Amino acid sequence: MSNEKNGREVILSVKHVDVSFEVGHKKKFDAVKDANFDIYKGETFALVGESGSGKTTLGRAILRINPCSAGEILFEGKRISGKISHEEDRNVVRNIQMIFQDPAASLNERATIEYCVSEGLYNFHLYKDEADRIAKVDRALESVGLLPEHKSRYPHEFSGGQRQRVGIARAMIMDPKFIVADEPISALDVSIRAQVLNLMNKLKAEKNLTYLFIAHDLSVVRFIADRIAVIHRGEIVEIADSETLFEYPIHPYTVSLLSTVPMPDPIVEKSRKHIVYDPSQLDQSGEKRELKELRPGHFVLANSKEFAAYEEKITRLEKERRQ
Repeated sequence: MSNEKNGREVILSVKHVDVSFEVGHKKKFDAVKDANFDIYKGETFALVGESGSGKTTLGRAILRINPCSAGEILFEGKRISGKISHEEDRNVVRNIQMIFQDPAASLNERATIEYCVSEGLYNFHLYKDEADRIAKVDRALESVGLLPEHKSRYPHEFSGGQRQRVGIARAMIMDPKFIVADEPISALDVSIRAQVLNLMNKLKAEKNLTYLFIAHDLSVVRFIADRIAVIHRGEIVEIADSETLFEYPIHPYTVSLLSTVPMPDPIVEKSRKHIVYDPSQLDQSGEKRELKELRPGHFVLANSKEFAAYEEKITRLEKERRQ
């Protein structure tokens, strides 16, 4: 099965994925609805939305923590959702790692840093002997800016930023191909955030990694992402490359999200208006909405009437930019 698209290698495909949870008796809650996108090898693909939009649920579905109710997820052209063999399941764990949002909660407080980072090596026996394992731990810690002597300490002896570095080292030691980074900097001080983002970019370049970067803060995403998918109430409403999304936001929800990004210029910030998203302004005809390509690589969730209005809007915006 070919996993090439637009001349680029697709490492992960999410095809019409639904994720539902049972709530009470015979009721179900659809956390993710008809998610559909590809992630190319070597890129940082961001999934952005407010709290409760379904972005973490989708990330966990890729990691096989949350089962898909419908659709399928392909990794390197092979289906990894639903029932797969034990060997294929181990392959997913080996090649897809996660960096968690809360660095304190994701590390075992009773275990040393050496054990926390080594856990994957133990589970998959990825070392020749004890000396090789310790050398790998030392290299992983050094790659994230920590010292080999830190390995005898416990997580509570570190700051939040250092603990997140340990979390990154734990993921990197497995030599994964794909990393799901679930709000990896939201629990950190603002001064530490840039350090962690720079570190992630450095490791991406060195190890030819691919990231799914989950976030709610568009200003952070602009710095790190190649392409962005905006998710609202479980539905992906817009996908575009980073530059295009900030230049030509089309879906009203994307416009609303962008209006909340703080500007460094106090005069501009003071004069800006925050736009509140109002779903009732969308077409109420009941026609099914689907992701449609507005411009090459720029997709928007719309029915036929909305799509015609979005086409008109982007043509107008492009004309204004050229003048």
